[in-house]
Amino acid sequence: MTKIEEFYDWDAILAGLTKYLRLRATPIGMKLFETVEEMEKVDRIRRPKFIHTADQIVAQACRLGWTVGATAADFVGAQCGAVMGLRPQDEAWKKGENYAGVWYETTADATNHQSAMTVVPAGQFTAMAVSPLSSKRLNPPDICLIYMTPAQMILFINGLQWAGYKKLDFSVVGESSCADSWGRALSTGEPSLSLPCFAERRYGGVMEDELLMAIPPAYLPKVIEGLAALSKNGLRYPIPQYGIQNDARAGLAVSYNK
Repeated sequence: MTKIEEFYDWDAILAGLTKYLRLRATPIGMKLFETVEEMEKVDRIRRPKFIHTADQIVAQACRLGWTVGATAADFVGAQCGAVMGLRPQDEAWKKGENYAGVWYETTADATNHQSAMTVVPAGQFTAMAVSPLSSKRLNPPDICLIYMTPAQMILFINGLQWAGYKKLDFSVVGESSCADSWGRALSTGEPSLSLPCFAERRYGGVMEDELLMAIPPAYLPKVIEGLAALSKNGLRYPIPQYGIQNDARAGLAVSYNK
């Protein structure tokens, strides 16, 4: 039995996500490695043949079902590697001059954006890999990435909050919103929702109606249990439209019969 199978029943987790949320995008895992050699030991791992954005590497796992490993040298520019701590967040990166006049009016605005991003501290990791959770090749992944529609996402969060309720706060840095998803989740170990940015949609194939949840795998069994409980209460996906002119009392009475 591999380590991933020992700690997580991925078949049950993925079956639950399919049953309760009917996901259309493949749930994937992401893992950081201290050495390239360690990353290259992952079963059937592919290496990029071209220069990509990190969004493209993630998309190759999510949309094509590949297991892909990369280093900072495989990414275009400094931003992608810096978010995952694969390259230094040096003074040039912190200044963010490339973004001034493109995404932000001034260099000061760009610098403020860079400092607002949640990133993995540099120095420990040199490589990363992504792979479909169903492959069980990352054992276990550091985080899971799940693309969902807004309706699926709120039910996912409702499932997470079913037991041991906790308010969830998320951030929006704007462009480079991978810092809000995998950057934040890798750094804090907390569920991290993001609004995928222009680059993720243009280069990473993210659909215009998709949001991204980056979440450590330890949370997923709890989510599935919560979704199962909500389903028993009739709170399911897809959410049926009740009608904007109907008397709401009959519909609400089904859930709030007391």
